[in-house]
Amino acid sequence: MGNTKHTGPVKLGRTPRPSLWVSPVPLGLGKVKPHHLWDTLKALYDNRDNLPYAYRILTKGVCDGCALGVSGLRDRTLDGPHLCTTRLNVLRLNTMPAISPHWLDDIERLRAMSGAELRGLGRIPYPLLRRKGEGGFTRIGWDEALNRIADKIRGIDPKQLAFYWTARGITNEVYYAASKVARFLGTNNIDNASRICHSPSKTALKRSLGIGASSCSYKDWIGADVLVFWGSVAANNQPVSTKYMYAAKRAGTKIIVVNPYREPSMERYWIPSIPESALFGTKIADDFVQVNIGGDIALMNGIMKIWFEMEKEKPGSALDRNYINEHTTGCEELRRHVAALDWTALERSSGLTKERIGEFARTLASARTGVFVWSMGLTQHRFGTDNVSQLANLAMLRGFIGREQCGLMPIRGHSGVQGAGEMGAEPMSLPGGEPLNEESRKRFEALWGFPIPAWQGDIVGLSLENALLPEGHERRTRVLYTSGGNFLETMPKPDFIRSCLEHMELRVHQDIILNTSALVDACEEVIVLPAMTRYEQPGGGTSTSTERMVYFSPEIEGPRIGEVRAEWDIIADMAARVKPELKHKIAFASAQAIRDEIAAAVPSYDGIRHLSKAGDVFQWGGAWLCEDGICPTPDGKGKLLAIQLPELRKPEGHFYATTRRGKQFNSMVYDRKDPFNAAMREDVLLHPSDARELGIAESEAIVVYNRNGTLYGRAKIADISPGNIEVYWPEGNVLFPKGVYEPHAGIPEYNGAVIVEKAETFFAYKDTRYAERRIAELEIDP
Repeated sequence: MGNTKHTGPVKLGRTPRPSLWVSPVPLGLGKVKPHHLWDTLKALYDNRDNLPYAYRILTKGVCDGCALGVSGLRDRTLDGPHLCTTRLNVLRLNTMPAISPHWLDDIERLRAMSGAELRGLGRIPYPLLRRKGEGGFTRIGWDEALNRIADKIRGIDPKQLAFYWTARGITNEVYYAASKVARFLGTNNIDNASRICHSPSKTALKRSLGIGASSCSYKDWIGADVLVFWGSVAANNQPVSTKYMYAAKRAGTKIIVVNPYREPSMERYWIPSIPESALFGTKIADDFVQVNIGGDIALMNGIMKIWFEMEKEKPGSALDRNYINEHTTGCEELRRHVAALDWTALERSSGLTKERIGEFARTLASARTGVFVWSMGLTQHRFGTDNVSQLANLAMLRGFIGREQCGLMPIRGHSGVQGAGEMGAEPMSLPGGEPLNEESRKRFEALWGFPIPAWQGDIVGLSLENALLPEGHERRTRVLYTSGGNFLETMPKPDFIRSCLEHMELRVHQDIILNTSALVDACEEVIVLPAMTRYEQPGGGTSTSTERMVYFSPEIEGPRIGEVRAEWDIIADMAARVKPELKHKIAFASAQAIRDEIAAAVPSYDGIRHLSKAGDVFQWGGAWLCEDGICPTPDGKGKLLAIQLPELRKPEGHFYATTRRGKQFNSMVYDRKDPFNAAMREDVLLHPSDARELGIAESEAIVVYNRNGTLYGRAKIADISPGNIEVYWPEGNVLFPKGVYEPHAGIPEYNGAVIVEKAETFFAYKDTRYAERRIAELEIDP
């Protein structure tokens, strides 16, 4: 075996590199860019009432923003301090005082507020109850709250109970406790936030390589010949990663971005913690491959088609034959598949010419090492799993697996969500990612001491929809227990989701703050439970980063809000009240006791029991999974798969729409203006040629619509692939269909065909069913 771990953090060189500068004009004056200094000062002001506590969180805790895994102000990748505005924005959620009781009396006043305004009210201090039709929340005690929940659960079929766990700073200990509690109560209806972001990544990596996480580490970016970002705007969503990009550029790495929109933040960035970059900016991307929305499979099939043709002329010029022969299966079937594909279809689907695809293919073929990074641009499709397996095909054909400066990395945007599935907080597997089969159930039944349901649980989208099933149906969701999360602002078709929430008999919202979904009526009642943050959890907690580093985040000394409790303690107490005669089976003595149990349940997490103080960390699986080409599959080999071109269903005269993020953390929006392109939340990114054809001018009012919904916005002329538009998330979710899920991983569809028109045209025919006729004429398929 090779070296299974990297050495210490990489030291950044200090010699200036003017060739990487965006401009010799200091501080990006005159450029559209984030204002990091202003954002830092704003964070100081926002936390002025609790600055010592805020400082301790930043310097001792593990970041609860994205999943890069910064512990205190440092990580395992680069030497020096790391701090980004995303973390500073989230910081206030941990230092706010309790919400004033007078806000809780008037539900209509709360409903008139935006998500940002609700966050600004403060932390939830004690349990709250609101029955259907009541004008406000009533304060109740913990015993009453948990007894009401337990009584309701005791009276329903376990298949009518569903749990959901988001990634709002949730620790591995909480995910594990939730997985155990769900099975203790007899249900497999438990899911987590990866269902709407990276579930296809895990599913695809499992079927292609037998792994369920990044095969490499961040250090592998630095010095790789090529670093390719597929549908990932890491500079916006994981800002600290720009330091890794900077280090990679200094080491000679070529960075390529595959994305419909030429993302400004991936083209240039001013990295605040690197003086040279903070002054003069850094050119990041060397090339942009502007593929159609949904055209990645066609692009990758085209790349492989060219590689196989190159191999005919000169064996070894494009493929790593040794790796393919020794460590993969299915190569010949894949070769026949891509050879039969027509270039006209590939060009039409990808939006790229054969020549452009060939240029990209030859760049990858000439690279000895490479890392492929991806995010929602690949996963949030009804063919997301195929997208990622296709990327795995490219990596295996080039031998970019299981060695230094090579790998496949689904970069995570939620802190700790990598651990959610690994702790079993999902419907189709148990802790360790073990399948819900008889063998695994027997092992966990012996460990836990109670039976585990054998029936297949539902993904969260189906659990929501099941609330609309007829009364008496065994799968009708009657109780929904959520920790964090806001389906009104994350799922497609928000009005439909509201109806689903309203049809639950009891909803439990366990959270640190109020959000808009907690204000929706339930058939009987809504109970809100106040949770601790990860920094308040007694005994500390752990989280797993994108690169499989498991970090310990200690309990931070500071003020505590009202009656908040640790999340694992709340759910264990609730479950014990449902089955008091078996409460000893679900009792957790401490956070350390949970870590000890995780180590026993999940062999790869054995190191978790040794984590006890700030800075403690281990990486499960070592620096590289599939090291030396050996995969954890039955035959030890990766599986090359022939992936068919998806039908994009974009009628003539239509556009294909997808979403992007602005200044926000997941669905929490922090500013109406996007700091990278000056777009507002209502802006729709549109190519200049498309705008000219429609007679639409910059900033002109437009309407984007289809059968699913209507978005009123303004045109923002942008460098995006023609025939495609981008809208902001979650505002654009009205355009995407309900009930359409990727068949392998269950992620909702966040793309679709739309009509774009001037607002004056649309409204001129408002009373003549104009939109309905336009949709029907052009046969939009929802």
